[in-house]
Amino acid sequence: MSFFGKNIRKIRSVKTLSQQSFAELFDLKRGTLGAYEEGRSEPKIETIIKIANYFSIPIDDLLTKELTVNKLLKFKGNLTTNHKDLNKEVLASVPCITQKNSQDYIAFYDKNPFVNTMPCLQLPINPEKTFRGYTVENLEMSKNDKGLFPKDVVIGEYVPNKVFKKLNNGILVLVLFENQLILRRLYITSQEMVLRADHKNVEEIAIPLKKIKELWRIRYVFYHRIPDFQDGIEEKLQFLEQEFAKIKSSL
Repeated sequence: MSFFGKNIRKIRSVKTLSQQSFAELFDLKRGTLGAYEEGRSEPKIETIIKIANYFSIPIDDLLTKELTVNKLLKFKGNLTTNHKDLNKEVLASVPCITQKNSQDYIAFYDKNPFVNTMPCLQLPINPEKTFRGYTVENLEMSKNDKGLFPKDVVIGEYVPNKVFKKLNNGILVLVLFENQLILRRLYITSQEMVLRADHKNVEEIAIPLKKIKELWRIRYVFYHRIPDFQDGIEEKLQFLEQEFAKIKSSL
């Protein structure tokens, strides 16, 4: 009696294949495969060879040894989960502008040797696009205890200068011009870019389009603290309940 039935049942378990799915791989009927697994029938040599070749398992091992899960995982081919053979997910590597390196970035933003030495974030975003991380340093994009605060991190997607005029007004951007890095909301006119802060006491900045060295459209935000997603709704409901209670008591 061979170990074929037990081994193919174990292969199915490792590969999380149903009897029907496994049978279809080798042009078998589900009932025939069930008979093999239960030892009620022995396969043809052609079937043994197909299965052994498909999973890169020696025929002798498939027939004469009870394969363990550990042994099965060491075989190459379609069955492997060896970390060297698996297709690893490629995360985007995002160079990050921090308070310590921001001045160096302003000076060497277009020098690849410098960019390659910047600290990076590994993120599950499109690795085919170019991004920059930026650590917020001030309160310019805060308003009424909301918005962006120091140590929050924004992730910007690179925008070529030929696309500047196609951007929607009001989006959040990181702009490099002259000797400054500015995180603001964007408003485009025919010849210049107006950058406005959310904070009411910060004046807007107008920059000629030709003076902009880099522009990054903010796509993602990582908050240094947990933001208040309730937006004051609970407090408003409590206030309304109190007001209804007053009205009810006065009737």
